[in-house]
Amino acid sequence: MPSTSISKTEYDPDRRTLSVWFVASGKCYQFEDVPPETFAEFRAAFAKGRFFNERIHRFRYRLVGTANNSG
Repeated sequence: MPSTSISKTEYDPDRRTLSVWFVASGKCYQFEDVPPETFAEFRAAFAKGRFFNERIHRFRYRLVGTANNSG
């Protein structure tokens, strides 16, 4: 199901890095050391914003760009 708060996600299984782009701000954050099982649960979650708040936001993260500046 599409999310109203998250516009896009990408996962790098080799680096265990989850990139998340947010609708309102256009910002992209990378979350470190996210297990592949957690990403699979995130993709399958009905309420992605709720899952993010409950399970993803606790991982170490950094701002990597915005929709206009993806690098």
